[in-house]
Amino acid sequence: MPEQIQTRLIEEEMKSNYLDYAMSVITARALPDARDGLKPVHRRILFSMHGMNLNNNKPFVKSARIVGDCFKYHPHGDVALYESLVRMAQDFSLRYILVNGHGNFGTQDFSQPAQMRYTEARLSKIGEEMLKDLDKETVDFVPNFDGSLKEPTILPSNFPNLLVNGSSGIAVGMATNIPPHNLTEVSDAIIKTIDNPEISYEELFTIIKGPDFPTGAIILGKSGIKDAYTTGRGKIIVKAKASIEERKIIFTEIPYQLNKSLLLENIASLVNEKRLEGISDLRDESNKEGMRIVVQLKKDADPNVVLNQLYSLTSLKSSFGVIMLALHEGQPKVMNLKEIIGYYIQHRRQVTIRRLNFELKEALDKAHLLEGLIIALSNVDEVVQGIKSSQNVEEARTFLTNKYQLSEVQANAILDMKLQKLTSLETDKIKKEHAELLVLIAELKAILDSNQRIMEIIKKELEELKEKYGDARRTSIEDSEDGEFIREDMIKEEDVVITLTNSGYIKQIPLDTYKQQRRGGKGIIGTETKETDVVENLFVTSNHNSLLFFTNKGKIHWLKAYEVPVASRYAQGKAVVNLLNMEKDEKVKTLLPISQFDANKFLIFATKQGIVKKTSLAEYSNPRKGGIIAINLRDADELIQVALTDGSKELIMGTRNGNAVRFNENDVSVMGRNATGVRGIKLEMNDGVIGLETAIAGTTVLTVTEKGFGKRTPVDDYRLIRRGGSGVINIKVTEKNGKVAAIKTVFDDDEIMLITEKGVIIRVNAKDISVIGRNTQGVTIMRVDNDKVRTVAKIAKE
Repeated sequence: MPEQIQTRLIEEEMKSNYLDYAMSVITARALPDARDGLKPVHRRILFSMHGMNLNNNKPFVKSARIVGDCFKYHPHGDVALYESLVRMAQDFSLRYILVNGHGNFGTQDFSQPAQMRYTEARLSKIGEEMLKDLDKETVDFVPNFDGSLKEPTILPSNFPNLLVNGSSGIAVGMATNIPPHNLTEVSDAIIKTIDNPEISYEELFTIIKGPDFPTGAIILGKSGIKDAYTTGRGKIIVKAKASIEERKIIFTEIPYQLNKSLLLENIASLVNEKRLEGISDLRDESNKEGMRIVVQLKKDADPNVVLNQLYSLTSLKSSFGVIMLALHEGQPKVMNLKEIIGYYIQHRRQVTIRRLNFELKEALDKAHLLEGLIIALSNVDEVVQGIKSSQNVEEARTFLTNKYQLSEVQANAILDMKLQKLTSLETDKIKKEHAELLVLIAELKAILDSNQRIMEIIKKELEELKEKYGDARRTSIEDSEDGEFIREDMIKEEDVVITLTNSGYIKQIPLDTYKQQRRGGKGIIGTETKETDVVENLFVTSNHNSLLFFTNKGKIHWLKAYEVPVASRYAQGKAVVNLLNMEKDEKVKTLLPISQFDANKFLIFATKQGIVKKTSLAEYSNPRKGGIIAINLRDADELIQVALTDGSKELIMGTRNGNAVRFNENDVSVMGRNATGVRGIKLEMNDGVIGLETAIAGTTVLTVTEKGFGKRTPVDDYRLIRRGGSGVINIKVTEKNGKVAAIKTVFDDDEIMLITEKGVIIRVNAKDISVIGRNTQGVTIMRVDNDKVRTVAKIAKE
């Protein structure tokens, strides 16, 4: 009869088939088992090599032979099989290699290994530990894919492979990424856990310091390690190990799984794009002795700054995302450190019990045979005569079993016994061996009846393993959590002037470079600029402070002041893209010095369209590469200025057309980083905000126009209203004095810096600038001729 056709919804069919596929990938391909730390392909390769007797003391054989033999258990592509074999032989992929390779097995450049017909392999010494006691019925065997052979479901794994060598893989909807560890530390942790199953995480942390990568390098901070060990997930920051020699930066260790050739290409590309300056040459001097990447520096380059840039802009500092996902009882599970250790102990306990039972069975069988031989030797004349009188072997066997109540196995052993066993010496040896077996049997039974003694065996084997293969850590761990690479205590603290031009050139200059001048002077050249360049930011700060760079796109970038290159008054400076990872059309609008990120301090943002936003300073304490969002801008809006407050300030917002509004910052609710903000001032057509200042008692509002006019007006002349109003006249804008360039709140003893589009700077005392009413044009502060004032900076007194 034809097979009956069944009707089924296609959704259900697809769901069922996809789940079957997903579980197949998860359990049979991509994820390691928590017990031996191996995926099926690696387990089958090691089992094939074991079957081929490719022990460490045997000759190498072609990798192609191993791959071919493994097809008996793993009927997939030979390329995938060979890649798996290669990885187990790479000392930069595994902390302790399971396969000894002979030939080209690839390099840390991720270059391809030679074809399998050229390379050779055999098990390593520690690889043999994975298969130890496999022939003692320690694990279950199942039929292979075609039922012609048997293969192990798991390996005995005398070696804690999952933690020590780690694992990585992508399944369906999940992935694993377990870092490698040091064998000595892992063994000690397992032993401590056996002694105290309730061991705390804190005690485990003192034993297992963290991952120990085969490529060495340096782990920054311990919080990511603790997260990974307690929850099974965490992010570990790893940086390359570097030293500075003369005009060179030399890297001898790089992060795990980092492609060296791509790294060198990336550095070269950054140098060509002028995002990374101070480098004159880049060489790869790596050889069989180890890693050596040499970065040759230019004469005027600061090695510490270049090193910091290399860490910031390249993968020389990168993160390792830990996901400790493995199979437990056939199911995927994210495990913490204690669970992984616990599952391995359970596995070793089961393997040890099965091995002891196998040895007990062998001892009992051997003792049973010897007991029959002893009976025969005790009655040797009668036994010989009975056998001689028998017509055939079957009759002789029946005679022995009936006459002396022997088993068939014992009778066969007597019949197979050589005449030399009849000598007195041989008889004594048999009796002695039997007595020793009885002692062994009693001992094995006693061990099997005692969980403590079983655990002692596991501990002893771990101690022996540690003694044979244990070594020192390769990866060091630094306490630093912030990734800071230049030590502040080695840099003299001093006040510096930071300038940033419209074209994105930045520099620092010692403050004492500028001589004080009286009002009305011509000023001195503060920075050399191109004809089309404009200095837009000027700041005076301690070189130990952090600089927050706020851009027109509402993003924030972070830098230490001492990381800004030092240059002369006449120098143009360095391109800011060499220091900050900004987008092509992103432009810095404001710099703000911060000594510490206090949660009780706030940032007030002002945009060109009159929007204000208030956010806690603490939310900006940990920027990422490429910057983070500081304020969510509306279409066509841009960030103009940012002010730092303590939460109780009054604010003055000034516009380009000469209006200003004074309001209390409490009118602005505290918002998150991604908020847009609220209206701060109502603008007229063709107007825009040019500055935001805090209104401090006893200060005056300094207003400076593009044509060098300015004035000071008492803060109290500005009526306090709620935010969002049109405000009052701040300065009378005419053809004579020009549009407003900047506003500042100043004290009488403050010093002021004005800088023009052509880079001319003048430094004057605030008290030399007239205090007059709001509705006035101001007086001449600086003669600009055919120039325009673009920036005003206040030099605060300590």
